[in-house]
Amino acid sequence: MGAVMSEQDTRNIAAEAAWEGVSAAFAALGRAFLCADSSFRVLHASIVLDDVLSPGASAAAAGRTLEEMLGPELFGPSGALRMALLGGERREGWRAHLRIDDSEHRLVSVSAAPFPRARFSSCNPEVAYVVAIRPAEEDPTFAHQIGPTTISGVIARSPAMLRIFHLVENLRHSDATVLIAGESGTGKEIVARAIHEHSPRKNGPFVAVNCGALPADLLESEMFGHVRGSFTGAVRDRMGRFELASGGTLFLDEVGDLPLPLQVKLLRVLQDGSYERVGENQPRTSRARVISATHVDLARAVREGRFRDDLFYRLRVLPIEIPPLRQRREDIGPLALALLARVGARQNRALRLSPEALKVLLDYDWPGNVRELENVLEYAVAVCHGQTILPENLPELAPVVAPPPMAVAPPPPVNFAQPTVIRKPASVATLDRDALQRALEAHRWRRADAAKALGVSRSTLWRWIREAGLE
Repeated sequence: MGAVMSEQDTRNIAAEAAWEGVSAAFAALGRAFLCADSSFRVLHASIVLDDVLSPGASAAAAGRTLEEMLGPELFGPSGALRMALLGGERREGWRAHLRIDDSEHRLVSVSAAPFPRARFSSCNPEVAYVVAIRPAEEDPTFAHQIGPTTISGVIARSPAMLRIFHLVENLRHSDATVLIAGESGTGKEIVARAIHEHSPRKNGPFVAVNCGALPADLLESEMFGHVRGSFTGAVRDRMGRFELASGGTLFLDEVGDLPLPLQVKLLRVLQDGSYERVGENQPRTSRARVISATHVDLARAVREGRFRDDLFYRLRVLPIEIPPLRQRREDIGPLALALLARVGARQNRALRLSPEALKVLLDYDWPGNVRELENVLEYAVAVCHGQTILPENLPELAPVVAPPPMAVAPPPPVNFAQPTVIRKPASVATLDRDALQRALEAHRWRRADAAKALGVSRSTLWRWIREAGLE
């Protein structure tokens, strides 16, 4: 008589059948998928992963973390998708580089969601999250770049930034010097790190020095090192940043602030790789790749005699221009979500942005670029006591400077019964609701125009509208 099948064996067979059924369904759609536990470690990987990446990828994925495979920007401790999943939210169409090891990687479209275990009791009880993966070029939104793309800490969806991502990929076998230009706060150092991490020197050090933060005499020692006794306070020999970056990348931030004497020494390093420590006559050889960045117009500095033209062309072998955030508004949304996840993780909170708060962020001009956006979200997280950030949780943000010219004559000015109360009301208790409504109607309910007319920010106007019950 055959052995009686145990209850555990029955569950195992049911779970295996469920797994095979889901695998077949995803395979029919051309998608690979990963099942992860509550610590974001892969429990199962469908066989289609072999087609997406390389043979054996599905077997090799088991036991790895989603962070290892899809990057810390999405699944690290403060990753955007990780924080969304912890908050019970689903995310679709994000792009990242899938890798099992350093030899193979591919740009893929990623969707992730919490797994509703209560509804599918026959599945592995350890499964907490499901991640669907398909090659990015097979995603129907790929041509329109709807989903954000991430690469080494940079998240974007705008065509301008995606061109930079493509250039970073193309530079993976290059050691040429790179000059990154852009306004303060646009993320020049992050792009420099991405270039380093996608280069032959990725296993070497990434060493940064701010050329505008130190006086010339200390900056020379910082860059090239010094020997004991070379100046007051030099009590021992010290390696410089060029030596520390040997075999890796030296990032010269704000290179436009270099004094002319140091420009000559930097030019020599770039030409023949040689330099000397301060107080030493023995030449040394640099094995560091140089990536520099500046927020000033170096071409203009050359014309004005503040920067050497020969050094400018040595640094600018591969130029990269990072546009300011106001010129790539498509990036504000994904950047805000990623930064909010990072800021919230530091306080062990999973927060979300309300559509109205996101609209306020999209309407702002961001003179401080990504750095200012992160500061605004730091403020919002500090004052928000719930799980959703609302417009009233944001600091005062002035709207975009001027609306587009109107095709018709502007409406006549509104005669406010109590203009002083309307312009600076303390709360809804002192707010003339009828006057506020007339102001909104006069500007056809365009909140940016009404806020400008009232002399307040969009977030303040939105708070007044909510308090007055005029949504």
